[in-house]
Amino acid sequence: MAWKGTLNRIDDNRWEIPKGEVKGMNTNAVIFADGSMIPHIMDDNAAQQAANVACIPGIVGSSLAMPDVHWGYGFPIGGVAAVDANDGCVSPGGIGFDINCGVRLIRTDLRADDIKGRVRDITDELYRNIPSGLGSKGIEKLDLNSVNGILAGGSAWAVENGYGWERDLDVTEEGGCMAEADPGHVSDKAVKRGFGQVGSLGSGNHFIEVDVVERIYDEEAAKAFGLSEGQVTVTVHCGSRGCGHQIATDHLQVMEQYVKRNRLELPDRQLACAPLSSKEGDSYFKAMSCGANYAWANRQMITHWIRGSFENVMGGSAEGMGMDVVYDVAHNIAKKEEHTVNGKRMDVLVHRKGATRAFPAGHGDVPSVYRNVGQPVIVPGDMAAGTYVLTGLPGAMDMSFGSTCHGAGRKMSRKAAFDRLSVSDLRDSMDARNIYLKSGADQSVLDEAPEAYKDVDQVVSVVCGAGLASKVARLRPLGVVKG
Repeated sequence: MAWKGTLNRIDDNRWEIPKGEVKGMNTNAVIFADGSMIPHIMDDNAAQQAANVACIPGIVGSSLAMPDVHWGYGFPIGGVAAVDANDGCVSPGGIGFDINCGVRLIRTDLRADDIKGRVRDITDELYRNIPSGLGSKGIEKLDLNSVNGILAGGSAWAVENGYGWERDLDVTEEGGCMAEADPGHVSDKAVKRGFGQVGSLGSGNHFIEVDVVERIYDEEAAKAFGLSEGQVTVTVHCGSRGCGHQIATDHLQVMEQYVKRNRLELPDRQLACAPLSSKEGDSYFKAMSCGANYAWANRQMITHWIRGSFENVMGGSAEGMGMDVVYDVAHNIAKKEEHTVNGKRMDVLVHRKGATRAFPAGHGDVPSVYRNVGQPVIVPGDMAAGTYVLTGLPGAMDMSFGSTCHGAGRKMSRKAAFDRLSVSDLRDSMDARNIYLKSGADQSVLDEAPEAYKDVDQVVSVVCGAGLASKVARLRPLGVVKG
């Protein structure tokens, strides 16, 4: 649905939909974009959805959309909204079905020359050792106690059971565990879907990339993050698999019943919500936290097998190769945080759907090793463009509840990509760029074709221009694993 309402320019990187453009708006909507992005955003349903989100009961500040914004379920992907933690509503549509889909960056002490001629071997080994693709199953066969341990403990459960190093937790958002998680609010069906999939990549736009640091923009921050030009890194993008999807599905049905029973007026049924203080809202938040923990455990286990894959090919130990986690960020999640709203400090619940937390230097939730430079923000582009590493700025706290973009963002739907693009042309294009692509289903490959995505350089330029984040490094892909 193309946006036909008012859209006022605030500055070079922000646009406003005024309060009142959609019936029931409690606040305005602000879209971060440059002028050239606006026609596509106007033609997409995302602007309408950003205005619709402003109708959520208890919303504070503005409904926000990042420059990678595009149509999603209820909230746009790239949407950020904070509600009063005491009487505001939590909406599953503001988190999405892939709860805690996120990105993890792993550094190494290897240089590009060290793996010259071995990129194919490393990528093939990653593909062999880490299950990927639609419906893929994890390597480990877990029992009920183990799944409940993952839902309650997240990355800590994985580390305690031999999947990684204790220090990995120090550089994972929330330490890899939402404390509010309660497996008692997760259905048997969601638990069963979690049995077989933990430790697997899945399909869609999920990937593992072997990258090289192509450029450093901020020497101080890069040094703090352990990054330098010519260095080999690994990027992982995946989430909570079928477990998180089932949690969202189960609780959306409950929320829809709440909306009907209490006659909440919402412009879109996909915005179904309930107060965080209600039985329904509290139950969803505790279950959503379990889904987030599952995703963190998933990426932690994948990290373990990435390290093992490098050991198998390179012959050294992961410790000896310096394979430390730089950071792990969530970009489909709701978090209880304290922010300043209209000059007043207050407890809020921040929905980030396709948006990444970006806390600045000095913030207490930034790991101590990074506190002088700010939180690492990992922003993948498409499979040919590579990834940006950013750091949060104070402007994010002032304008976006400490949030920024999460990637390049789609400009072409999955169906359009499948209909218009050619797998053979894509593979030829990747070969021409000297990027080795290892994948299963052709359909999944097309899902992340470069032509289907916005220009990540432009997206990052907007968030940096707006003062939400600043560039630290740019990573270039060498090998890509897709489901």
